[in-house]
Amino acid sequence: MQRLWLTLAVLAVCGLAGYGLLLGWRHRAERHTGLPELPSVPEVVGPALAPPLTGLYVSTTTAGNWQDRIVARGLGRRAGGTVELTAQGVLIDRAGDDAIFLPAGSLTSVSTGPGIAGKVMGLPNGVLIITWRLGAVELDSGFRADDPERQAAWIGAANELIGRDRAHPDSPQRPDGGATTSNGAPA
Repeated sequence: MQRLWLTLAVLAVCGLAGYGLLLGWRHRAERHTGLPELPSVPEVVGPALAPPLTGLYVSTTTAGNWQDRIVARGLGRRAGGTVELTAQGVLIDRAGDDAIFLPAGSLTSVSTGPGIAGKVMGLPNGVLIITWRLGAVELDSGFRADDPERQAAWIGAANELIGRDRAHPDSPQRPDGGATTSNGAPA
């Protein structure tokens, strides 16, 4: 009889812990409901500026606060997938979940870090961190590449794209990634 009560007590504690986690997740989602809608994924994202990286989309947090996971708009769900860089922006294509598109004009920096909410690698360059703006909020999206050695070329191409957008913020982009003049002719 004593084991029955002990078993019931353990089950009750586990149930309460699960309920507390659920309430915390819902509260976090309510805090982030003011975020604007995510940009829609374009039908054609254009040619790749760097080879796509395969790996694990970890999460999105507020910029600089690696533990403040954003759960609204599906940004808090981990999933395997690929991250592609084109002249239009970054496409994080998650397996079994909606893709996330970060327009080139919203990107502010791309680097690596030791971790982000949901994954800490313990390596200084273990997680690819893409910093971008969604409305007035700056966010960090984390992606752990299967092959961290391939990240360097991807980061270089992304930072080149960011620099090009900052140098010509009003120039529309051609599908091949080159800038155009105001009449649409190549610059």
